[in-house]
Amino acid sequence: MAVKWTGGHSSSVLCLTVSAEGLVVSGAEHGELALWDGGGSQVGRLKLLGEDDVTSVVFSAHRPSTLYTSHGKTISVLDVRAFQEPLERFHVNEEEINCLSVNNTDSFLAAADDSGAIKVLDLESKKVTRSLRHSNICSSVAFRPQRPQSLVSCGLDMQVMLWNLQKARPLWTTNLQECGTENSPQSAGQFFNPPLAHSLSVASCGNVFGCGAQDGKVRIFRVTGVKFEQELEFQAHRLGVSQVLFMPEAYWLLSGGNDGKVLLWDVGSEVGKQQKSPAKSLQRRKAQAPASSRKNEKLNKVSSSEQAGVVPKLTIEHGEKVNWLSYAEIKGSRRVLVADQSSSVSVYPMPE
Repeated sequence: MAVKWTGGHSSSVLCLTVSAEGLVVSGAEHGELALWDGGGSQVGRLKLLGEDDVTSVVFSAHRPSTLYTSHGKTISVLDVRAFQEPLERFHVNEEEINCLSVNNTDSFLAAADDSGAIKVLDLESKKVTRSLRHSNICSSVAFRPQRPQSLVSCGLDMQVMLWNLQKARPLWTTNLQECGTENSPQSAGQFFNPPLAHSLSVASCGNVFGCGAQDGKVRIFRVTGVKFEQELEFQAHRLGVSQVLFMPEAYWLLSGGNDGKVLLWDVGSEVGKQQKSPAKSLQRRKAQAPASSRKNEKLNKVSSSEQAGVVPKLTIEHGEKVNWLSYAEIKGSRRVLVADQSSSVSVYPMPE
């Protein structure tokens, strides 16, 4: 059963984040921010100027009291020790921001917006150092742990991209509509339910990341050098996957969907199978195999992942469309935090 944290907001909670010190911040429609201690007691509340919806909140990697928030086209910087007016505001995006990410050295902040742009802000000079671009709304962006110059992004153009801040063009791009689906039983429905990409999360190793899309599927990729390969694809939700989140443990992934479910997956056994340079071995096999057997191989790959039984380790029947997922350790116990269409935050215990 969920514990509900109430009283922080008057409308839908859109985003969540947890600090290294266990403080939780929730952002909602109409510029509302709420600050909670780990026990769910509200310790601060704020309404941002302009009352634009708060779409993303993220704590600094090195200064656990510094919070970055996006609302409308604005990024505001706050100090949660004095939860009042922002210390700074940045206006670098031309359209509404959907997602923020800070790299682990605290040197860059990335802001993805509705125009498809990702503005990368140098936090020392406070200037935009890179402007990266999708051809449609960019829904999610994430720096890779331990690689402060490297980030991944996805959008409603169905593209997933790998970037390095030294270059303005993506190092590698994958179109989800073409990605391992041509022989999948789902491919007939792809046209009607295209894999618009909604959410990304990178595992703590920095080399594996997951993407959730409108077709209800989760796809797991592995980065090797300047490219990435899809390692796994599975039907996770009946409706679109709105959120994916890698847990601190290697390869445990949470997904939240428009079907009102929150699911926990262990993708480690599948991801580990291709650790020895998947790209090279796959290319070698493709070069040697005739087209007909290549086709069968793809079919086998789809069925083998089904046989391997990528099944959820935990199913939470949340009942509401999931807007955001977060994870916290509260008093030594692991918790999943869920934001939905309501004005409260739902908190579920996780089995040990």
